[in-house]
Amino acid sequence: MIGRARLVSILTPLIGVVCFLFIWYFAVAVRLVDPVLLPTPNVVLANVWSGLTGGKIGSDLLKTIQRVFMAIALASCIGIPTGVLLGASERLYRSLEFVIDFFRSTPTSAVFPLFLVIFGVDDRTKVYIGTFGATLAIIFNSAYGVMNARKTRVLAARIMGASRLHILLVVLLESLPQTFIGLRTGVSISLVSVIVAEMFFGSKDGIGQRVFESVQLFDMPQMYAAIFCSGILGYGLNLSLSLTERRFVHWSGR
Repeated sequence: MIGRARLVSILTPLIGVVCFLFIWYFAVAVRLVDPVLLPTPNVVLANVWSGLTGGKIGSDLLKTIQRVFMAIALASCIGIPTGVLLGASERLYRSLEFVIDFFRSTPTSAVFPLFLVIFGVDDRTKVYIGTFGATLAIIFNSAYGVMNARKTRVLAARIMGASRLHILLVVLLESLPQTFIGLRTGVSISLVSVIVAEMFFGSKDGIGQRVFESVQLFDMPQMYAAIFCSGILGYGLNLSLSLTERRFVHWSGR
């Protein structure tokens, strides 16, 4: 039997979902929005199901997932080592802080034309755009994770006669919670960047292209279905990283 506290913890997140669906149904029922522009949730979910099982949404979703995964893999390979290197030397980080913060604060969409000029209109451009924003977020958080590693644990390792390699390992382990924050932020930035690039870079596939094409054809149920799938994808990626952090970085906050 599931305990009452466990049952409450499972059902609590559903309250927001139920309220959202109720407001959606209510808005359509009283015609706050034209039903042609805002179909009911059951119509959208039917389009999601048909699109995933036999339509184009399934293949578009897989293509977007592939691009986002490639972007995050590249961003992690570049951002984590760079962040650790910068965090290990605070003076080095301070010397580059303006450059990092400048590009981190620049909207990714503002550099789209630059990527088009350098890489052209092809699949890798979308991956590189997703990599750009994610890399900066990962560098920033990894560096601060290393710089803010708990001094007591590092000092304890030194007192116990640990080698430089073991001390570095302690610092890296202490920085992992902050690094995961960077990864979650990077995933969100990468997903948004890839979908927007799919909309406007002459794509033939991808969730962004599916949203854009649905608007052009005035196929509202298909558009909402594609938007719903992109939201589920973003939620799923962040949830996966959160569960991974909870499983393997169990010392976070202790």
